[in-house]
Amino acid sequence: MTESAIIEGLRMPGDAIIDGVPALIVDGFDNVTPRDGSVIGRVALCNAADVDRAVASARAAFEDGRWRDLPYNDKKAVLFRLADLIEANLDELATLESLDMGKPVADARAFDIPASAKTFRYYAEALDKLYGEVGPHHPGRISWVQHEPLGVIGCIVPWNFPLNMAAWKVAPALAMGNSVVLKPAEQSPLTAIRLGELALEAGLPAGVLNVIPGTGEVTGQALGRHMDVDMLAFTGSGPVGGLLMRYAGESNLKRVSLELGGKSPQIVFADCPDIAAAAEAAAWAIFFNQGEVCTAGSRLLVQNSIKTEFLERVVAVAKTIVPGDPLDPSTRFGAMVSEEQMNGVLRRIERAKADGAKLLIGGTRVREESGGFYITPTIFDGVDPSSALATEEVFGPVLGAIGFDTPEEAFKLANSTIYGLAAGVWTADVNLAHRAARRIRSGLVWINGWDACDITMPFGGFRQSGFGRDRSMHALEKYADLKAVTISFTGAQ
Repeated sequence: MTESAIIEGLRMPGDAIIDGVPALIVDGFDNVTPRDGSVIGRVALCNAADVDRAVASARAAFEDGRWRDLPYNDKKAVLFRLADLIEANLDELATLESLDMGKPVADARAFDIPASAKTFRYYAEALDKLYGEVGPHHPGRISWVQHEPLGVIGCIVPWNFPLNMAAWKVAPALAMGNSVVLKPAEQSPLTAIRLGELALEAGLPAGVLNVIPGTGEVTGQALGRHMDVDMLAFTGSGPVGGLLMRYAGESNLKRVSLELGGKSPQIVFADCPDIAAAAEAAAWAIFFNQGEVCTAGSRLLVQNSIKTEFLERVVAVAKTIVPGDPLDPSTRFGAMVSEEQMNGVLRRIERAKADGAKLLIGGTRVREESGGFYITPTIFDGVDPSSALATEEVFGPVLGAIGFDTPEEAFKLANSTIYGLAAGVWTADVNLAHRAARRIRSGLVWINGWDACDITMPFGGFRQSGFGRDRSMHALEKYADLKAVTISFTGAQ
């Protein structure tokens, strides 16, 4: 089947989902695919009144207990059915994801959609395994601590992994018995809307999951300032995270969990146990998903004694990575999510050149005749550690290399930005690996492998990479409150 036939036969979801039904929204916006710059549909643009309706629906569902008070096994059954439906609709969801944000459809099929299903399964299985506590023995009373759902959770998710990021937040929030209002990024709303539809098909009661597409300025702000939202769970940029904290402070002091940006270092020591594997990992740590990854290994710190050889290997890998049509199953590197994002990355490349960094490969727009937004994989050497390329998040396929001589120098460089999300370390010395893990200030440290973890491990950062954790059992805790209960006995000795 040709790419045009795939698009022609695909339904483009565009309605909001409020109180269990597609919501007729007066305003809408054009949904543009980055593969060729064409409009593939219209999507609802929810305003403050629409957000009010969604939150009211979520609150009513929470207060009457239609989901919160369901027995554990019934909740599990619904979340398991939702996971099954995600897998059953894999091809459709992968195609929507690829069209919406430009990622290779092969990646969406192999990773994004299956990982989303696994997330719902994980939290379905975990929801009855977050136990309370019994207090110390006292002859006149018994005390215990129990987890209580917070209420209405506002989830605001980014455009780079639209369904998977939604699953990371929606699944544990639902598992704890909350109601959710989900706002997808305006650049990639399609799979979030389909998630809302599939959740209803799986048997999730109306109002428990509402989906409200729209802009950050209108829809996101209305959700952030809403007086009846109990918590905001956000993944995205630091400036928007700051706005959400302000909205929370100026409204009802709602809780806020933020997973923000990163400038993650990949540190390669001279005793690296497998230079070829490390070079391959260094390339794909920045070029996977076109570099539009919060944990992207955008800083390559290499011990000077092996730096020349190592960079040659990374450049060789980069030469094999060619931008292509995201809907072509053979494509491994797709389009930037939007023209605005592409132009922003190109400006940062020009600034890096002006700052004196040496361009080794890439740095140009390609496939312009397609109408899409494509940039070649880009590598710079000789990057000044204080320059913008070394300290600011690009969120694109741009790698900056910096040399070092000693471990202490490497650790200092690793910690020299405002971020602290992820880091990679390559060494055969277990003592050095342990020192690195202790010294590097980041929420994730991978030794001799990049992104070498899964749903069972917590995900989040230090410093301006945010606070709160997605994934793992720890994610359940942020969607719950602790209640201490004590019963006193009359006549006790």
